[in-house]
Amino acid sequence: MSGKEGKVVKTEVNVYKFNFLIPESGSGFYGSGNYVNTKEVFHDRNLFLEDYKVMNRSFKIYCYPHKRDDPFANALLPVDFEPGGNYASESYFKKVLMKSHFITKKPSKADLFFLPFSIARLRHDPRVGVGGIQDFIRDYIFNISQNYPYWNRTGGADHFYVACHSIGRSAMEKAEEAKLNVIQVVCSSSYFLSGYIAHKDASLPQIWPREGDPPDLASSKRQKLAFFAGSINSPVRERLLEAWRNDSEISVHYGRLTTPYADELLGSKFCLHVKGFEVNTARIADSLYYGCVPVIIANHYDLPFADILNWKSFSIVIATLDIPLLKQVLKGISLDEYLMLQSNILKVRKHFQWHVSPVDYDAFYMVMYELWLRRTSVRVPLSTSMDLIH
Repeated sequence: MSGKEGKVVKTEVNVYKFNFLIPESGSGFYGSGNYVNTKEVFHDRNLFLEDYKVMNRSFKIYCYPHKRDDPFANALLPVDFEPGGNYASESYFKKVLMKSHFITKKPSKADLFFLPFSIARLRHDPRVGVGGIQDFIRDYIFNISQNYPYWNRTGGADHFYVACHSIGRSAMEKAEEAKLNVIQVVCSSSYFLSGYIAHKDASLPQIWPREGDPPDLASSKRQKLAFFAGSINSPVRERLLEAWRNDSEISVHYGRLTTPYADELLGSKFCLHVKGFEVNTARIADSLYYGCVPVIIANHYDLPFADILNWKSFSIVIATLDIPLLKQVLKGISLDEYLMLQSNILKVRKHFQWHVSPVDYDAFYMVMYELWLRRTSVRVPLSTSMDLIH
């Protein structure tokens, strides 16, 4: 990893490696017609639980400090309200992190360094806006590299930022060193695009917050085979609409629904997550919350927590080119296989929920674990006196 002035720092990254690729075409992700895998929801449950304990006990993050009178405090400090809306994951993570035991005020103790700017807030700031985000990030990186010693040791390789809007993925375009080295935790996690590097970067689940506990699935009657609702804003969704718009068992809606969205999810066996402008939407988390088995039609999507969770045990992944086979695939899943998928949803959906006060194994802790896997195992020494500089 190259730092400034030609310095090279050799590090090893603790990342679990596994083969998890969504196909570009062909007979389906899980092999010839076998779309269901009955394995456990974790790749290795015992390893995860043991490593999670170590992470929870020892993982430390240093966040670059900013005062409330900072001109951009609105984008650099946590929000003072409970986040909501489509991009809430970004705000939830920062709000919870800054109050957590993972934060250290001693940089020499830090495993990773957090760049606290909010892409969602900068996007709506009239001083910055969409067109000014890359300049803002470039200047921010320059300032911390000049005022702190931590960035220059690794060229930013032990730094990370979090963003849920797709603009965040290109935020580093004018900061070349940051673009190559910084860990991105982003909702738009497509490994088809050059800006995202799977295993260096991590997928942030896009979750629309909902109040209260998830519904009791025993009370829901799922009479519809599959459901989708959303804008027709991509060739993939156009293909879905063309193939299934008039079908009696697969319900494909565009425009405003005439029935409550929650009722549609509760009344369907399978809920379709279909690539729009980006690979990500909140539909996967919606499906899990309401106990509807997600069907993911989004090639090249690096799914959230895929280092940890076995997505084959609670979802169906279908290649874009297999959309005409959708009904055949779903009807080919036996009742026992379907009940297994839904049972596993009950086990994993807690990992896709945010809480202002975090709960073990919820979305916050799962993202922290993903960062833990991406920390450097060899920490570059810092002089103790450096802790006192700022």
